[in-house]
Amino acid sequence: MQSGYGWSLAEGHVAFAGMRPPSRFGANGPARLRRLATVDLTAAELAAIRAMLVDAFGPDVDEAFGGGDWEHSLGGVHFVLDVDGEIVSHASVVERELHVGGRAVRTGYVEAVATAPERQNLGFGTTVMSEVTAYIREAFELGALGTGRHRFYERLGWQTWIGPSSVRTPDGHRPTPDEDGSILVLATPTSPSLDLAAPISCDWRPGDVW
Repeated sequence: MQSGYGWSLAEGHVAFAGMRPPSRFGANGPARLRRLATVDLTAAELAAIRAMLVDAFGPDVDEAFGGGDWEHSLGGVHFVLDVDGEIVSHASVVERELHVGGRAVRTGYVEAVATAPERQNLGFGTTVMSEVTAYIREAFELGALGTGRHRFYERLGWQTWIGPSSVRTPDGHRPTPDEDGSILVLATPTSPSLDLAAPISCDWRPGDVW
């Protein structure tokens, strides 16, 4: 559930393929935003991304970016923004199956969203998440993420799920009340009719299930 804790609250592949970098980047030098599968990232890039995430989320035990969070961010598509060769912002999208009101929905689930602490409040986070949002709308029936920073995502079109949440386990559905109110979803052109007050469930995985 590492989506949105590594930001300053205000903010949140080739030089901005299909995008124009925000003018606020100013003297930071040339910026590029890349979209890459995990298998296409080099070992050095993966190490740099992970180090940036750990730094951005900080040492607080409740918000620290751990090994399980890293594993959850792999296997899908990474959005990597770098300036002068330094990775400064990141998010990843992995495919999951959520059930909404009992209906299975192919979902792009957002993980590992963060901007390097010294690069926050410059628009990098907004740029990355704008591209993530566009990608999910094109590729999935639904977008979802877990966060405590609703406002940042809501201004990009995400909505808070207000219905009860649970995880599907081999022993059946297990309620996840601590996650209620922290799950955001993004409707896409192929989304089913969404009742934000309906039950929502995720597939089980080790560590944080949401």
